[in-house]
Order: sequence, then structure tokens, then C-alpha cells
Amino acid sequence: MSRLWWQDPFRMFQTNLREIDAGLDVEEVLDHLVEFGADTWLLSVGGILSNYPTDLDFQTRNPYLSQRASGDLVGDAVKAAGRRGIRVMGRMDFSKIDHRRAEQHPDWCFVDAAGDPQVYNGLTSVCPSGDYYQVKLFDVLDEVLDRYPVDGFFCNWMSFNEVDYSRVYRGVCHCLACMSRYAEYAPGESLPEGKESPGYETWQRFAREILADLTGRIRDHLARRRPEAPLVLGDRADIVFHEANNAVGRPLWHHRTSEAVSSAKSFRPTVPVLTNSVAFVDMPYRLAGEEPHHFAQYLVQAIARGANPSTYIMGTPKDNPYECLTVAGELTRFHRDHHDVYRELVPAARTLLVRPDQFKSGATREFQGLYLALLQRHVPFDVLPEERLGDIELSRYDVVVLPDLGPLGDAAALDRYCASGGAVVATGNSGVVADEIQLECLPAQRRMASHDTEEAVRSLHLRTEYGVVPVVGAFDLVEPSPHAEIGQKALSRAPYGPPEKCYGHLELEHPGRLRASYGEGRAVMLPWTVGRAYREVGLSAYRELVVDEVLWAGGQQVETGLPEQVEIVVGRSAAGRLIHLLNRSGDADQRFAEPLTIGPSWIRLPDADQVELLRAGVRLPVVDGRVELPALGLFEALVF
Repeated sequence: MSRLWWQDPFRMFQTNLREIDAGLDVEEVLDHLVEFGADTWLLSVGGILSNYPTDLDFQTRNPYLSQRASGDLVGDAVKAAGRRGIRVMGRMDFSKIDHRRAEQHPDWCFVDAAGDPQVYNGLTSVCPSGDYYQVKLFDVLDEVLDRYPVDGFFCNWMSFNEVDYSRVYRGVCHCLACMSRYAEYAPGESLPEGKESPGYETWQRFAREILADLTGRIRDHLARRRPEAPLVLGDRADIVFHEANNAVGRPLWHHRTSEAVSSAKSFRPTVPVLTNSVAFVDMPYRLAGEEPHHFAQYLVQAIARGANPSTYIMGTPKDNPYECLTVAGELTRFHRDHHDVYRELVPAARTLLVRPDQFKSGATREFQGLYLALLQRHVPFDVLPEERLGDIELSRYDVVVLPDLGPLGDAAALDRYCASGGAVVATGNSGVVADEIQLECLPAQRRMASHDTEEAVRSLHLRTEYGVVPVVGAFDLVEPSPHAEIGQKALSRAPYGPPEKCYGHLELEHPGRLRASYGEGRAVMLPWTVGRAYREVGLSAYRELVVDEVLWAGGQQVETGLPEQVEIVVGRSAAGRLIHLLNRSGDADQRFAEPLTIGPSWIRLPDADQVELLRAGVRLPVVDGRVELPALGLFEALVF
């Protein structure tokens, strides 16, 4: 089969339409997309409302289609876009149905543990286990495909609706289809009611498998009907979807977009990722545009990691001219103008940081601390979800970093990787089951005790190359293997008040670091939460300690005069090697400010003769392996 359009870089603009927008001026919207730099329009097509004259009795025609002479928004948009070389993808939302259909088909609907449906603004949530998703969805797709040459589909909010639009937790679905399917999946176990119920993690796996199976079926159906029309959805779809957004009341993780894109591209490097960036502050505050410096980070982080940029607005550009759309257009046009540079862009870091499963909330702080430490010390890295560890070829990496993960699902793969020449750096209790060391490569024989409460580690210190540091989070007492090199010994706890009694810290034999060879590889064990300590306390010693171990194990650090506020992302594309320099000096408390100008500076590129700077629009020589860089604004992209 010839190369499909979505396997090359593209740029999307989404108009998330209200029902009253059915009369929009198609040509006016397309004028905006062309000027913006987009070549793909994500248009609301069907599901909750059909913006075309559907003949399916379980679908609802948008009543405002009467404002159009044709009575068909989708038909008008597809024809006009086709004349101008713009692709149209269909946004579908099968998550809810109206009251009449809900009464006709209660078996389609979400039901909580008390037997109540989930109703919001007159619409009833449906369940992915039921026949609306499992059967009727395909009838809608077929009707659209039969009528219009659409270029792909996106299914919004395809989930089990545990949380409603008001962020009220509604629990686990107990519809008849879920009860029947779960009885087969987990014989003898009852459906949990919610997050605090026994068996919730089992149900989460069940729910993920239902959605993965449905995603696969939709993808296969589209491939049979129209191979050139991809599915945009989860990490098993033709195009992986990530929504970059803000939320009132949610702590800001400044690296969320970069992390999400990296985790998808590390799993399947050649599969496209779409970062749909929300131009407003939050769904309840959709009339207020996002801060431009904040929005810029969505697109910069996305394209640096190899994703396709997308901008998402409510309504039409005329009705909602958010201020952030100016910088969004600038960055979208940059991606358009350097289309060939971004073609076939894949990650090229040699260090892998594993992202913990969502249930391991404590490990998330450890992961984030290690993320910051590697970024600030200019060690390029990729991110991979923990559940994908057994699904990729780990030999792509020199070092795999495990952040306080506890028991691992595929320890054997890591042992094989290490034995054949790779390196593992494990922090916290990674690779520990009960008190047994699960990973053979780790230089410890057993865990003797675990101090994992605030009181248990309070006043506990380690003596390190960077001075004495406090233990924050957890510390495991482990028995070293005979061949282990130990260091960073613990100092015994002593009273911490009143001051007159604050003495008695004695050096113990309990190590805070163990190193060893394993086969042809290396392994490091830091049996304490050094990443969490860096995230929560911020002592630079934590960062230096853990990054030193990554470098000892074989990690690669970029030599540069750039400060820690510059993130270095490395990749390979059809144009050659690609380095993005992201200016993170604007990362501020719960916001992004305008980044400060950094430099001039330098970076070492020992294998290059010259380098092209795409933002600056210049070619520079590499002299003795080093290139002098001009001042850095928001970001720069180096091609060599």
C-alpha cells in the first residue's frame, strides 16, 4: 500500500461546535484554517447530534441544520474543503444519548451501584460494554462513510464515565452488560463500587481491555471500508490522541504534554501522535482564552517530541477569537514551513525513564523528580509507560530508569536487557516483591525492612559525595549481594527536638546506593526515594546523586553551556538528526510566564560539520565539535 496522508506531518484545527453553530460560514472557517497554517479540519459530525441529515432512528438531527440551504453542514464542509486541499475528519461523540432513546434502550446506559443512570443536562451517559457502542456505533460510521469522503474519525470521551462534566465521581458502571462481562473476566468477584472498593484495580484493567478491544474493532472496520481514513484515539489507534489542556483546581505539571507524547512515541515510534491543544482555560470557562505563553508550551513540547500540532476551540474562530490563537498560528505555520524536517521524526534518546502505573500515586512524585533531574542536567531521555516495558526493544537504550515502581510486570525482560549489555538504575522499591528482590540484576539479596512513613524516615540521613542529605519518602534496608559496591551509608536517627537533645547520628552499614555488574551490563539500586525528595524538597544534591548514577551506568549527557532551564530533546527524522532546545525559564508556579532570553551559548555536536537553526534561519559551522549558539527565545530546532 502507498504511503497514507496521515503518515506524514499534518496540522489540525478543531471547531467543537454547539448545536447553534450548524449555520456557520464554511468558507470563512476555511479561510481561517489556511491563514492559520492548518491542513486538516476536525469537524463535529455525529453522535450526540448529527450535523448531517441522518436517517438512523437512534441518532438526532441537529435542528439548526434548517439554517442551511442544503440542510447538511458536513456535506457543505467536505465539498468546500476538498476544493481547497483541506482534509476533514469527523469528530464523533457516542458517550451520551437523549432521554427518549435512553428510555427505549436502558441496556445501553451507564448505571451506578445503586441502579441509577447518569444524567447531565438532559443527556444520559452510555456504557462502552453495551450495544450502543458495541453495535450501533458502526452503523453511524457506515452511514457517514457511505455519504461523505471524510478523511478520518475521532471518538470523543470514549470511556466508562466515572466522572461527569462537573467532575463529580459517579463510580463504576453496573449495567447488565458490565455485570455479565465482568463475571467472565473475574469469576467469583463482584463489581467494585468505586476507587476505594476492593477489586478496583482489577476493574480498571477490565475497563482498559474493553476499550482497547473496541478501539481495535473500530480501527479494523475503518481499514476495511476506507484505509485512507484513520482512527484517532488511544495508543492502539492509527493516530494516538493527547489532549493538552488546563484545568481549574488541578496542580500544573509543566511537562505533561512532552511526557504524554514521549510515552506514545517510545512505545510505537512510527505511529503518529496528535496533540489537540485546548485554547480556553477549562471546559466550564470556555469563553476565557488560555494564557498565550501557556498555550505555546503545548505546541512546542508536542512538535519537539514528534507529535502533530492541533488547536481546539469552542464554536467558530469568528465567535471565539482567543488571544492565544496568535502564537498558535505562528507555531503551526513553523511546523508547516518545515514539513520535511518533521517527517518521520522518531525519538533518539539513549536513556529511558519509565512512567509508573496510574495506581502507584507515590511513584508519580518519584517519577516527576527524576524527570526534572535528568532534564536539568541535560541528559536526553524518552518516557515509556510501565505497562509497555515488555512491548518494546529495550536495546534501543543504554540505561533504563525505574522510579520506585515496586513489583514489575515483566522483570525477566529487564534482566535479559541488563545481562546483554544494558544498564538499570532502580530507585525506591523498584523490583521488590514483599521482601524478595524480583530483579536478578539488582545488587541486593533481600529487603530486610522498609521505612515508608513520614515518622519512620524523619531524622534519617545519608552521607553522600554531596554532603549529608535527608531521606524523604521511604528508605529500604537491604542486604547487599556479595559482589555489590556499596556507598552513601545511612546515619542513624536521633532526636530532632528540643535542640538540646539533637545529637547521636551514627554511621550505619545500611547503604543508600548499591552498584554491580550483571552479565555484560550494569545495575544501580538506590533503595530510597531520591526523586520524590528532589520534587518535594529541591536540594540540588538529590539531582546530582541520581544523575551521577545514570551517567555511571552509561547515560549520555549533552555538553553545553546552556543553563538547566533549557530542555534538550533529541530525535531523528528524514532530514537527519534533530535537537530541540526548549526554553523553560518561564515555568512558574501554576502557570507559564514569558521565557527569558538565554545566551548566547554553545553546544557540542562532535559528529556534525555544520548545523541549521530553523528558528533563527541560519547555518552555522561546527568547529572542533562545538557550535556557537545565538540567544535563545521560546525554542530552537537544530538540524544536522
